[in-house]
Amino acid sequence: MEAPPVTTMPVSGGTINMMEYLLQGSILDQGLESLLHRLRGLCDNMEPETFADHESVYLLKGQQASPFVLRARRPLDRPGAPWHLRYLGQPEAGDRSRHTLVRNCVDIATSEVLPEFLQEMGFRMDHEFVAKGHLFRKGAMKVAVYKVFRVLVAGTADGAEPLSLSYLVELSVVAPAGQDSVADEVRSFAEQLRPLVQLEKIDPKRLM
Repeated sequence: MEAPPVTTMPVSGGTINMMEYLLQGSILDQGLESLLHRLRGLCDNMEPETFADHESVYLLKGQQASPFVLRARRPLDRPGAPWHLRYLGQPEAGDRSRHTLVRNCVDIATSEVLPEFLQEMGFRMDHEFVAKGHLFRKGAMKVAVYKVFRVLVAGTADGAEPLSLSYLVELSVVAPAGQDSVADEVRSFAEQLRPLVQLEKIDPKRLM
């Protein structure tokens, strides 16, 4: 996914502290077409962009309790397109006054030697997956609807198998830090997708 797809990942530059405001949910396979129909009516692009990305998650363990995590993603459907390296900070999900999960987000385009570079820096690959789906846009908001596939042969997306009978749905906006009114806009849009899908502020720590 620029998980979301390369095309969904914003690129941060300079010294601007960019934050991602995020809500997540899932929908069963049989509900996909109804959701896509609703999104076509609500979003700027009536026909969504499609994507197929292979993402690898790398860890660097040090003296700190938690390892440092970076994500390397490459598009499978656009030969020659750049890889993307993404860092996602710890979610600030504890603030109940916020309507979305909020986390620091840095995303940069790189060359295809990214995996080798990360390994030379001491990172090791922890896991990998393939994400295939659709991307809608509504102003600065992005809605990614995608299925996650399990990679069977390390380093290649060939023969990847669906992980479940559902699609992940992610509604996100990337904006400079301090613009918490963005969270209200994200929540308002999410309300329009009910009852097809319920998007929530999910704290990853609760899933561990």
